[in-house]
Amino acid sequence: MLTKRIIPCLDIKNGRTVKGVNFVELRDAGDPVELAKQYAKLGADELVFLDISATLEGRKTMHEMVLKVAEHVNIPFTVGGGISSIKDVDDLLHCGADKVSINSSAVKRPELINELANKFGSQCVVVAIDAKQIDNEWIVHLAGGTQPTTLNLFDWAKDVEQRGAGEILFTSMNNDGTKSGFANTALAKLSKLVNIPVIASGGAGTIQHFADTFKEGKADAALAASVFHFGEIEILNLKRELKKQHIQVRL
Repeated sequence: MLTKRIIPCLDIKNGRTVKGVNFVELRDAGDPVELAKQYAKLGADELVFLDISATLEGRKTMHEMVLKVAEHVNIPFTVGGGISSIKDVDDLLHCGADKVSINSSAVKRPELINELANKFGSQCVVVAIDAKQIDNEWIVHLAGGTQPTTLNLFDWAKDVEQRGAGEILFTSMNNDGTKSGFANTALAKLSKLVNIPVIASGGAGTIQHFADTFKEGKADAALAASVFHFGEIEILNLKRELKKQHIQVRL
C-alpha cells in the first residue's frame, strides 16, 4: 500500500501566508518562510506554495520567496500561481521548486499540460482544480475561484490525466475553510476515474477528517492550511493517529 501524504499549503498574498473561508475573508497566518521551515521539521511530507493573487493580478509568482523557502526545506515543494509557459516553469525549478501547479492557465490553454509534461516530465506537473458543487454538478472555477467555467470537474480531470499531468489537486470550494470535512464523495469518484494521484483539499478541521478522506475519499494525499497554520492540529500527532487507524503514513 502506498504511503499517504500530509501536505501543508501556504497560500501567499502580498508576501504573507493567508487563509480564508470559501476562498474569501482572508486573514494573516504568518511568514511563509518561517512556516515552511517549521513544517519541514515537524514531519510534513511535502509543501505546496500558491501565490493566490498572481493570476488575478496578471503577474508571475514571486521568485525571491520561492528561493528563500526552497533554501530552508528538504522535502518536495510545489509552486503555483501565474504559471503559463515553459519559461515560467524553468525559472521556478531553477529557484528550487520540485513541482509546479497550474490551474487557470491549463483551462485557458490545455496544450500547456502536454508541453510541460513533455519538457519536464509528468512527475513535475500538478494540475490544480478548484470546483464548486452547483445543482448537483461540480463546476470548475478559475482565478482563485472567482470565475465559473462550463467545465465539469470529472470531464476536466480525465482530460488533464490524458494530457500528461502527474497529479491532480482538487479543492472543493464548498468545503474550503469550513472545517466540516473533505468532499469525500466527489474525491472517491475522482480517484476511481483517474489513475494518477489525487490530493484532497478543502474542509480539514479534525484528525478524523484526514482519516475519512483517505478511507472514504480514496485520496492519495491530504492538503490543509489553517488547522496547521494556527496550531489546531500537529502533523506528528495527526500521523500517529492515522497510523492507529491502519493508514500508512511516513513517521
